[in-house]
Amino acid sequence: MPVDMMTFMSQLNDALLAENGLNLAYLLRPTSPHGKDLVKEFRNNPMRATFTPYEGAMQSPWDEIAIQYVLTCGHIAKRRPGEAFREQSQLVSLFLRFFTENRGWTLQALFSILRDLRDLAFDVTPGSPRVLVQCLILLQADTHATYNGKKSECMEDAARTIAKAFGNCMTDRTSPPDQSRKWGVYYVVGLVLKCYFRVKRISLSKNVLRALDANTDIPALHLFPRSHQVTYRYYLGMLSFLNEEYVKSEQELTLAFYNCYTGAHSNQQRILTYLIALRILKGHLPSAELMHRFPVLNELYAPFIEAIRVGDVAGYDRALERSERRLVDLSLWLTLEKARELCVRGLFRRVWVSTEKSTRIPISMFTSSLKISGIDASPDEAECLVANMIYRGFMRGYISHEKQMVVLAQTNAFPRLVDRQQPLALI
Repeated sequence: MPVDMMTFMSQLNDALLAENGLNLAYLLRPTSPHGKDLVKEFRNNPMRATFTPYEGAMQSPWDEIAIQYVLTCGHIAKRRPGEAFREQSQLVSLFLRFFTENRGWTLQALFSILRDLRDLAFDVTPGSPRVLVQCLILLQADTHATYNGKKSECMEDAARTIAKAFGNCMTDRTSPPDQSRKWGVYYVVGLVLKCYFRVKRISLSKNVLRALDANTDIPALHLFPRSHQVTYRYYLGMLSFLNEEYVKSEQELTLAFYNCYTGAHSNQQRILTYLIALRILKGHLPSAELMHRFPVLNELYAPFIEAIRVGDVAGYDRALERSERRLVDLSLWLTLEKARELCVRGLFRRVWVSTEKSTRIPISMFTSSLKISGIDASPDEAECLVANMIYRGFMRGYISHEKQMVVLAQTNAFPRLVDRQQPLALI
């Protein structure tokens, strides 16, 4: 049965009286079936003047919220995301007036309208329909969505609005602990960070995280829903990754991956896109079974993994050059360029094995191995590479520059990559 305006407002009132957050979230979702019914009631072109009779029909601000909802649905039906975003922004602002005077039962509705606001902001972006972009840049994490060189003002406005909601969650000091609005903190933080990453205003994330750290009244992270934990840890790991804090990044992304719902394949893939790169830096190469589960990642990483396994430095360089644009978009190029040292280490180890694991190897042999591998290196450059291998713990020994000889340790001359102490700290 079609839902008219009075029925809709009555349903809103019932949800408010029952403090039913899930039902309230459903009623305020533009994609719910009753949204189309309400648009049709006003002849597919609802205007603000049309709603004058409904003003005051409910307690403030819910009469205005109901009107804003229909206006938003009308613009969505007409495929006008910009206008829909503006109406949804007004709806969120009105809802926050109600939210600050109530307890945690309103969180589900808050999550829903903020998520819709973010999605509408993304749809406004020139030339970037949300579904199309998600299909085309499956690997491109939220950090690196492109906007044809144009910043999305709507996404920045959405971030500011969501940040206000974050503040309203943080400042709840009157609700009982189990009904506090603070239980929405990490979900809202995830939305804020996603908006910042979309428009590449990542530096603004520090303000949100600083405010989060300063508030000691927030329940421990492990007490929040697992989905909230995973999103928060993912963005925390991404921030550390982009700041080249690789140890912390690996910790956060590992926790995010192992706590991620196993059915959320795309989310696991987003996490692994960066976690695999960090593990490669440590010398942990992903298994064939893992790569088989994620064919897109296998396509990206397979050339590098194979080159590392056989010590093919030239092949590694070709893979870097071939995938440069993609790796730059993902902010992975610099990380994988650093992992080239593992390939050099593999080549030098083959030289050592070819000498029947001699403890004394002329530098000229390393120079020749580089040339055979397709790298035109002078003796000085080869000596520099060997010195770097020793410094970073890939080889154990020293260089006799006078005799142009590399003197290797009698035992464990090439330590296993996984056995190096604090490998990421040396990067």
